[in-house]
Amino acid sequence: MRLSGSKALEIADKVFLSRDNKKPSGFKTYTVHYGWVADASLQIIDEVILTVMRSPRSYTKEDVVEINCHGGIVALRRVLDLLLDNGARLAEPGEFTKRAFLNGRLDLAQAEAVIDIIRAKTDAALKIGVEQLKGNLSKQINKLSLAALDILSVLEANIDFPEEEISPANLKEMRIKLDGINHQLLSLLESAKYGRVLREGIHVVICGRPNVGKSSLLNALLKQERSIVTPIPGTTRDTIEEAIDIKGILIRIVDTAGILEPRDLIEKKALARSRKQIDLADLVILLFDGSQRLHKDDLRLIAKLRKKTVLAVINKIDIKQKIEKERLLKKFPGLVEISAKKNKNIQGLEENIAGLVYRGNLASRESTIITNTRHICSLKEAQKLVAGALDSLDNKLSIEFIAQDLKEALGYLEDIIGKRFSESLLDKIFSEFCIGK
Repeated sequence: MRLSGSKALEIADKVFLSRDNKKPSGFKTYTVHYGWVADASLQIIDEVILTVMRSPRSYTKEDVVEINCHGGIVALRRVLDLLLDNGARLAEPGEFTKRAFLNGRLDLAQAEAVIDIIRAKTDAALKIGVEQLKGNLSKQINKLSLAALDILSVLEANIDFPEEEISPANLKEMRIKLDGINHQLLSLLESAKYGRVLREGIHVVICGRPNVGKSSLLNALLKQERSIVTPIPGTTRDTIEEAIDIKGILIRIVDTAGILEPRDLIEKKALARSRKQIDLADLVILLFDGSQRLHKDDLRLIAKLRKKTVLAVINKIDIKQKIEKERLLKKFPGLVEISAKKNKNIQGLEENIAGLVYRGNLASRESTIITNTRHICSLKEAQKLVAGALDSLDNKLSIEFIAQDLKEALGYLEDIIGKRFSESLLDKIFSEFCIGK
C-alpha cells in the first residue's frame, strides 16, 4: 500500500505498531521498519514492513509511506479499509505519477515514459522507455527550445527597437541556427518510423500452399509446439496468431491456412480469413517446399503478393532439394533457406525479419527514438513552423513573420515536456495508467 501526501505520516501513526512503540512520524527518511498494522482496538491485521520517504526526496516529492503486507487478498483489503477509515482516499489512475509531474519531479515526457515501461513487451521497447524516463528526450527538446528562444530574443529585440537593424552577417548566422533546429526536428521525426514499430510491433503473416511447413515454422519461431503438424495437407484450417520478440521487435505472427481452392463452407471461411490477414500484413513470409519443384499454386501466390513486402523462404533443406532456386532468386534476392523441422537457420530467418524492419539503421542507433503519438504530432507542427520561418527568412519577409512562426514552434516543443498543458490533456494521459502508478 502506498500513501502520498501531507497526511501520509499522520495516518501511518494511527495504524502502525513497531516493536519499540515508535511512530512513523518520528522515523528518518529512507528507513525501513518491521511491525504490525492494527486497528483502533489494537487487533493486529497483518505483519508488515513499513518504509518512510520524506518530502521532497520521494517519487511524488511529498511524504510517502509504503506498507508491504503478506499479499493475501483478505489482509490487503483489511489494511486498505483501515487506511481509508483513517483519512486516506483511493488514488485515481496514474495519480502518483501525476503528482510527481505537478510537483516538478518529472516533466510530462518522463511521466509518459512510466506507462511505456509498464507496457513494454520487448527489451528494445523497455530500453526506449527507460531512456525517456532518464530525461534523454527532455534534454533534447530543452536544447531545441533554448536554440529557438535565442533566435526569438534577437528578433523580438529588433521588433521593439527597429532602428537597430539585424546585420547581414547576423541574418546568415540566424539561418544556420534555424537550419540546425529544422534538421534535428526532422531527425527526431525520422526516428518515429522505428519507434512506432518498437512500441506497437508489426503484423507478420506466414503463407504458402498446403504442406510446405507453415505450422512447423510458427512452432520453430515460437520455440514451442503451438500449431498441430501432420503430413496431411490442409491440417491448419484457420488462422493462428501469436506474439513473439525477434531482435527487440514485437512480432504479431499469423499462421494461415494453406487452402487455395475451398472444398466446403469451413474452408471457404478459412480462406477468407487468410486473405484478410495477408491484406493487413506489414510483412509476408512466403514459404516454399524445397523438396518439390515449384507448383502452379506457388506461382499464383507470388503473383497475388506482388504489392506486399515479401520475405521468401525455402523450407525442408534437410532433405533432397528439387526446387528451382535460381528462378526464385530472380524475384527474391533476399531468399532464406531453412529447415523448420530440424530448426536449421531459424536464427538467420529472424535476422532477415529484423533487417527488413530496421533496414540497417536502428540496431546501432544511440540517438533519441520517438514512440509517442502525442510527441510525433507536436514535433510535426514545430517542424512545419520552423521550415516556414526559414522560408520567410530566405524570401526576405518581415521579421515579424519569422518571430511568430518561431514562437508557435516553441509552444509545440513546450507541449511535449509539459511546460504548457491543459487539465483535459493531463486527464487523458494519466487515465491510461493503473491505480498504483
